[in-house]
This record gives sequence, structure tokens and C-alpha cells, in this order.
Amino acid sequence: MSPSSSTPANQALSQTLPSERVFATRDHAALWFSLGVGLLVMQVGAYLLPALSTQQAVLAIVLGSTLGAGLLGWMAKIACETGLSSAALMTHVYGRQFAKLPILLNLVQLIGWGTFELVVMRDASVAIARQAGGMVSTFWPVVMTLVWGGVIALLISGSMLKLVRQLIARVALPLVIASLLWLTWHFVGLAMEQGWHRLWQREGTGGMGWLPAMDLVIAMPISWLPLVADYARHGRDGRSALRGTWLGYAAANMWCYGLGVLVTLTLPSADLVTALLLAQGGLIALTLILIDEVDNAYGDTYSGAMAAHSIVPRWSLRRWGLALTLVCVLLALVLPMHSIEPFLLTLSSVFVPLFGVILGRLAWQAAPLRLSQAAQWLQDAHHTHWPAVLLWLSGVAFYHLIPLIAAEAGRSVPTLIVCFVLARWLPRAPASRV
Repeated sequence: MSPSSSTPANQALSQTLPSERVFATRDHAALWFSLGVGLLVMQVGAYLLPALSTQQAVLAIVLGSTLGAGLLGWMAKIACETGLSSAALMTHVYGRQFAKLPILLNLVQLIGWGTFELVVMRDASVAIARQAGGMVSTFWPVVMTLVWGGVIALLISGSMLKLVRQLIARVALPLVIASLLWLTWHFVGLAMEQGWHRLWQREGTGGMGWLPAMDLVIAMPISWLPLVADYARHGRDGRSALRGTWLGYAAANMWCYGLGVLVTLTLPSADLVTALLLAQGGLIALTLILIDEVDNAYGDTYSGAMAAHSIVPRWSLRRWGLALTLVCVLLALVLPMHSIEPFLLTLSSVFVPLFGVILGRLAWQAAPLRLSQAAQWLQDAHHTHWPAVLLWLSGVAFYHLIPLIAAEAGRSVPTLIVCFVLARWLPRAPASRV
């Protein structure tokens, strides 16, 4: 049944218009390198020590980043070839009605990530200002939360395509690369002074194997899996979306995780932001990284708006974006948001099997997928595709049972492989026009 002319168009469940398919390899790479850089990523990298040895930490970072970014690139390719958003892909695989559950879970995690980003930006900006002798009063964290929330609200009111192609690719990306180069040069210098060989041979204290550590590394790119299609569907072709997303995010994730480890090795501190500020030129470099952090918060808000709009299309993307920004600001003001490892692992337990099933269902379709075929997917989406639903729920249970069976095997990779392989053999959902 076609919607009436008075019903607002559901942009999240509609295919991307040909005029909006403008992203080339450089645009994908710039976007995902920028999204991959962040203070939060460096802080998670610091969590790998002292449990792991330096060499184990590097191995976990390289393998986890390569695999995690590869999953992002694969999903980007599918989204680009179909022109469909994350919400639309979930609708096709899990059914029109049931897909609302993972879409809502995605919305919850995006609100959580958006709140985290505001807290990180707030705390970093106050720390930077206090290092320079300002913002000493206790009310400044509240003020900076409101200021950064206002910045996100301003950006969400504009065009996402222009933001990516003009502000991020041409302005933010060169600045953040320069800041990362400067910080890397400084802390590599400290490592050389302290004895590079000794730091490289440093043993771990135990408590975390390198496979569980890989789960912590993979958790960061996996947290972006529910978002990648919202941007990749604006790509010109699937191969450039795959190549740009994979290379851009893998490079950023390795760099930031590695920098977090390097900072912890050379300048141990309870607060990574404080350690960065102590670096020569750290105030300027940290400020540039902080500015780049804005696009992470924007990405969470934009995709959150897409998820909410797919369920309640009466509200426009802009209206939903502004509402979600307000929610994140309020949560950042009242919730303690600094203990992130359990949050990341909980998200992985949901989205690793969720997208293992989606990739298993769609990855081996004839490429490039016809846009008309993808449109038919949405039109024929069944109410609930129970085989896919049951496989996803079983994957979540499997993720949590693995530590009881093989504690050192990790969780993400085994769960992903099992769901991916089994999803290929699921029966097709019958067509439904209800």
C-alpha cells in the first residue's frame, strides 16, 4: 500500500537519490579517519596496559583495527550498492516490525556515545583552559557542556554532505593529522630517552590475554557498524566506499590506540588528558584533537536522528537531531560517564551478532546490487523474519557463554564467524505487502 500524499516521507527507509551519491574514495577515507580519531580512543588504548606486554598490545591493536575496519568497509560497500541506510538494512534482514527493536537499541547506544563525547569534550576543554590559567570556577564544566551541545545543534541544522566534503575533508583532517604527528614525535622522543628497547620488551602484569584485548580494540569500530551505512549510501560506487572506509578508519584506530599505549608507557598518569598536556606543544595539539572530536558527536547525533526518524517519520531529521542533542546534554550534566569498558563490551554483545547476520545475508549478493532490487526489499519486507531473529538472539547468548567455555579465545571474532556462516544458510523470508 503506498503512503498518502499527506504522510511525511521516511528518509531513513528510502533509497539515496542519485543527486546525493557524491562521496568518492577520498571523502570516505577523510570521514572515517576523522571519526576514528578521538581522545576516547586514546583512553581505551591506555587500558591495554599494564595487563598486556607492549608487543601484545601492538598485536591486538593491529589485528583488531584491521578486522574491525574491514567490517566497516564491507558494510559500507553493501550500503553504497543498495543506497540503503542502517535502519533500512535491518528492516530487510529482520523484518519490518521486529527491526524496530535493533533500531531502538542502536538509538540507545548512539545517545550513550553522544553523551560520552560531550563529557570527553567538556573535560578536555576545561583541562586545557585550566592549564592556561582559566576556568577555575566549579561552574565551568556545566558551561562547557552547554557550549559543546550548542555546537552540535548548530552543525546538525546544516547539510551532512557539505560538512563531510568541505569542513572535515578540507579543514579538520589536515589539522588533526598535524596534531597527531606532533604528539607522536614528542612521545617517541620520550621513549627514545627512556630506552626504546626496554619499553618494547616490557612484560605485562597479566589479567588480560591478547584475544580479549582484541575484543576491546574491535569494540570501537563495531560501535560504528550501525552508523556506517547512513554515510556510505551517499557513495558513488561500492569499491570506493569499501576502500576509503577501511583504510581511513584502520589508520586512525591504529594510530590513536597506539598513541594511547605510547603515552602510558612514557608518561604514566591517572588522566591521559593531563599526560597529553604535559607534552611539549601538547596544549595546541590537544586543542586541535578536541575540535576534531566534534564530528564524532555529530556522527552519533545524525545517525541517531536517522534511527528515530525511521520509526517516527513525522519528525524531520533536523528536529530529531536537535531533540537528541538536548537529551545528550542533559545526560552529560547528570550521569557519571567515565567507566566505559563494560559499556563497550555490552554493545559488542548486541551488535557483533546483529551485523554478523546482516553481513552473512547480504555480503554474497551479486555486486553491484541493483537499486531497483534494493527498493523491492523494503516493499516486500516481511513482518518478522524469525530465522534471522533467532540466530541474532542465539549469537548474543553465544557471545556471553564463550568466556565460560574458552576464556582466552575472545568473544567478538568467534561470535561474528558463527553468525556470518550460519546466516548464509537461513531460509529466505517470504514476501509480504502487509
